[in-house]
Amino acid sequence: MKTPTFLSRSLVALTAAGLLTTLTACGGPSNADAVGADGSVDLSKVSLVVGDQKGGSQALLKAAGELDDVPYDISWKPFTSGPPLLDAVGSGAVDIGGVGNTPPLFAIDQGKKVKVIHAAKQSAEGDAIVVPGDSPLESVAALKGKKVAVAKGSSANYNLLAQLDQAGLSFADIEPVYLQPTEALAAFKGGHIDAWAIWDPFTSQAEHLADARVLATGKELVNGLVFQLSSDEALGDEATEAAIKDYLQRLSRAQIWTNNHKSEWATTWAAETGLDPAVTAKAIERRNFEPIPVGSAVESEQVMWDAFVEQKQLTAKVDLASFFVDTFDSVSLAAAKEAS
Repeated sequence: MKTPTFLSRSLVALTAAGLLTTLTACGGPSNADAVGADGSVDLSKVSLVVGDQKGGSQALLKAAGELDDVPYDISWKPFTSGPPLLDAVGSGAVDIGGVGNTPPLFAIDQGKKVKVIHAAKQSAEGDAIVVPGDSPLESVAALKGKKVAVAKGSSANYNLLAQLDQAGLSFADIEPVYLQPTEALAAFKGGHIDAWAIWDPFTSQAEHLADARVLATGKELVNGLVFQLSSDEALGDEATEAAIKDYLQRLSRAQIWTNNHKSEWATTWAAETGLDPAVTAKAIERRNFEPIPVGSAVESEQVMWDAFVEQKQLTAKVDLASFFVDTFDSVSLAAAKEAS
């Protein structure tokens, strides 16, 4: 079926915006002067380029007070979802960035030089398939033949695959419409799609602003993992690696902090993103962070990889272990324990 004109224009605009975002992420300052003759790193001379998503690491770190005394400069680069963020990481335009459980798989399949260097677990209740409040659809099985929006290569992509599989369906049984969250929200509100596979805060936003009804969630079905990834280039630079080490400790502490300060986190998240406080509060109700060893994520991610290969969404059989590195585990997990 031909893509509606509305969606075609949206895709063109999105492509242009994605290219612009990636280009503006380029050209960060060199950290060469930060390394002394004795190999020590002067963090005050380091600039770390961090890729972020709506309501992501920047808002979290700010809420927890972890940005108050950072000794290096952080240049934040916003992205609509994980796949374009990892495009920038893989190209060396961004040093480190946070994504959900699926974007790393697509990045690896595309040959991007990236590594998973930090992992945390959270509830997958906010990963959902939503339908309009007055939709006659009452089950995932009822999505057969329907238009379902999803960001390709995002965590929602796998949740949708897993939900369909559980209902005895595959991607071949639906009409996927690949859209980034902002475009999908417009399509959802305009009645151009039948359902939308998405993650928080967009799940909460759809419920609050578009009278969406949750058809199914990823709770107890998908792993709920979130990751920080870095490029091989960044990890090969002594000064950048030193800043990443410090950054991951701050992030781990902030993740633990949010579990016990949900109200403060929701308020800062709303202020930083412009989201309605009711949206952030609801999203945070469904979210608790638990930093975990990077290697412990490999098994469930490999299951996901194999499922994508079976659906012909990924192209090769790969042993993921070499892409998950524990270089920073000791300091990250120690920081989390300290904050608990």
